[in-house]
Amino acid sequence: MRWSHLIATAFCVGHLRPASGTWGSFAALPGGWLLHVLGGPVLLVAATLLAFALGWWATALETKGKEDHDPSEIVIDEVVGQWIAILPLSIGATHAGAAITALWPGWIAAFILFRFFDITKLGPIGWADRRNDALGVMLDDVIAGVFAAIGVLALAWATHGGAS
Repeated sequence: MRWSHLIATAFCVGHLRPASGTWGSFAALPGGWLLHVLGGPVLLVAATLLAFALGWWATALETKGKEDHDPSEIVIDEVVGQWIAILPLSIGATHAGAAITALWPGWIAAFILFRFFDITKLGPIGWADRRNDALGVMLDDVIAGVFAAIGVLALAWATHGGAS
């Protein structure tokens, strides 16, 4: 099996059915937790940037010469987007000196918000998706992850007294 295939499918998670994108997002959560535990938000950001670069490369190779620019088994983009969505949790836990698992409602919100934005392709997410190239495959999930991260921050602010 090619490295590009293993990376693009997040080590074959993308072959799970149904809803391979949801499986990819779900599989990103324990990896994000581990990255936070090992190195906090700095390691999570570094791993996200590396996964983006490798994902772009792998997606370009896996889709080269094919009509489908974004086959369902490619889920490395979901991993990257989900890690962006949980980044506020990593930063918040580090700032508070708390275990990141104590922020469990934020994990649920990050997952649901990311899946919502990734599926609906609102605004710039849809623009990125319509690029029909490997960069677009990665960018739509990056943007969905940013939108989800903003949603997580807004919910945390509202929940923890920012709205009072």
